[in-house]
Amino acid sequence: MTSLIKNIQVYFNYLESLSDPRSKGWFMVDSVVPALSCFIIYILIVFIGPKIMRNRKPFKLNNLLIFYNFFLVALNLYITLKILTSAYKLNYKFFCQPYQRIISENDIQIVKAMWLLYMSKIIELNDTFFFILRKKDSQLSFLHIYHHSLIVLAFWFGVKWIPSGSVTLGSAANAFVHVVMYFYYGLSAIGVETKRILWLKKSVTIIQLIQFTAFILFMINGFTLKCEFPLWIIYILLPNCLLFIILFGQFYLKTYTKDDKNCKKKIN
Repeated sequence: MTSLIKNIQVYFNYLESLSDPRSKGWFMVDSVVPALSCFIIYILIVFIGPKIMRNRKPFKLNNLLIFYNFFLVALNLYITLKILTSAYKLNYKFFCQPYQRIISENDIQIVKAMWLLYMSKIIELNDTFFFILRKKDSQLSFLHIYHHSLIVLAFWFGVKWIPSGSVTLGSAANAFVHVVMYFYYGLSAIGVETKRILWLKKSVTIIQLIQFTAFILFMINGFTLKCEFPLWIIYILLPNCLLFIILFGQFYLKTYTKDDKNCKKKIN
């Protein structure tokens, strides 16, 4: 038993030695405990929350939702621009950007933007809590829960070990998707008729599918090109990207092809 504990300790010390020194000491980065706690609390609320709300009236959160959604629009837009401007100055390449622990102004700006993106994923857990409080349980799909819960751990992992390099531009794309998505949610909270902005919601899913397809192309290149980027991160990301393409593809077909059929029936 003592030998096993020592081996585990040696393994964790080894992992710690691989962590990026540029994000060392930053809020909620050094230890997995904060991110893991968010994950566990989130899952507990997902299962317990609807039961607590079962015999209660749904909360009206319109004013809060307007502020919340447009705050996330502004935050994700800031992150997108911060990453893109710094990456442009550093002449980043999408398919093969070596991971290097360089301490320059623009490199640090990218690491800070990645940390902000990690923080935004924690804030976005409130999406689910608001659904529960408003008794919108139909929104609590497997895709929604899986995406929101694991993304926090994924970005903690990224900020601690690989907060720059080839994953950076993909993260900027992810932030931009959330700009469009929360803009749609914000307009909905204001009271804009859903039919008028449905194209915006549809575009979010399309961009998500394009994003994950681009990630897969990047990872395939990671295997074929001699790029100074850790291949082990590709082994972790690839199955998740494939799963997200399947889940978002199913969501698109279920949601929008059904809407198109209903529209055709009404016209006929």
